Amino acid sequence: MAANILTLNNFVVKPGHSVEVEGFIPKDCKVFAINFGKDENNLVLHFAPRFDHLGYKNTIALNSMVDGVWGEEQRESFFPFQEGTDTTACFKFEKDKIIIELNHLKPLTFLARFPVEEISYLSVRELQAKSITL
Repeated sequence: MAANILTLNNFVVKPGHSVEVEGFIPKDCKVFAINFGKDENNLVLHFAPRFDHLGYKNTIALNSMVDGVWGEEQRESFFPFQEGTDTTACFKFEKDKIIIELNHLKPLTFLARFPVEEISYLSVRELQAKSITL
């Protein structure tokens, strides 16, 4: 089965901007990911809700990548997702952090590991994207 991947390039998101992703979580989803950065090897944010993936259940993994090397994972137990339903995630970019609002509930904060100056790459994996608002 081919992976469900949507990739956007050649746009600009700077500190002070937000991106909202709305999508449908397929039944039997093990993990989905939303990535932001310069390209697939340089991510300011890797956002990956894990239903049952790599030994983690109902956990959100947050990370960054520089030149293809992952940083240390931040894991959150707040998990407002359910397979077979729609979801909304709003990412608010600041120079030193990203605030993530999930399904209009409690926000999560991911401290940027390098300054967020410009984001021009977005990928959505294993989530059926319905809309992306820049």
